Amino acid sequence: MTTPVKRLPGRLPGWAKALVALVAVLAVLFAGLRLSLLPGLRDVLGTASRDRTGPALLKSLRDVSRYDAASGTFQVVVDLEKDAKYLPDALHGTRTLYVGAGTVDAYVDLGGLAERDVRVDDSRTSATLRLPHARLGAPALDPDRSYAVSKQRGLLDRLGDLFSGNPDSEQAVQKLAVRHIARAAEDSGLTARAESNTTEMLRGLLRSLGFTEVRVTYA
Repeated sequence: MTTPVKRLPGRLPGWAKALVALVAVLAVLFAGLRLSLLPGLRDVLGTASRDRTGPALLKSLRDVSRYDAASGTFQVVVDLEKDAKYLPDALHGTRTLYVGAGTVDAYVDLGGLAERDVRVDDSRTSATLRLPHARLGAPALDPDRSYAVSKQRGLLDRLGDLFSGNPDSEQAVQKLAVRHIARAAEDSGLTARAESNTTEMLRGLLRSLGFTEVRVTYA
């Protein structure tokens, strides 16, 4: 009667040895790539970027009759935290620190002026203009100067990102940054500066045309 051969404790099967060897090879390759230990390895395993974007399509055209008279640059640090109601943050929850930088323009719309808003005397030396108050444009977030400082995510959130990619991860903080920048622009006196600059621009323009007295008011 043949006695069965017993495996010695601690010895790995053949497939496990092959898996360990493959992991070891990949670890050496990525370590060499990261630390630049192997000069030609980066060329082999490196990535190349190719822009395959199609041509931009023109969707609409419109005439612009506003005078951009002032512009402000703003920066805000957004701290957005989302907590689960009954779960600890380590398991489910996110917190993102995001630096948002952008500009806001203040303008005066000259396209809606009626005949009664522009008065000129008979000698064409005095002019009175009544303009609408300056308004603020939409904040424009600068992608080159806006970035996420840190992202903390719970275990379930990290697992979810592996399958979904979470395309809305930064959209929420970007919207908050735009909202805070718009609020800061409202309190910055930007519209008052735009009206002052518009007044000076119109006075200089009309005086170059021969007007000696120019009065600008805002309705």
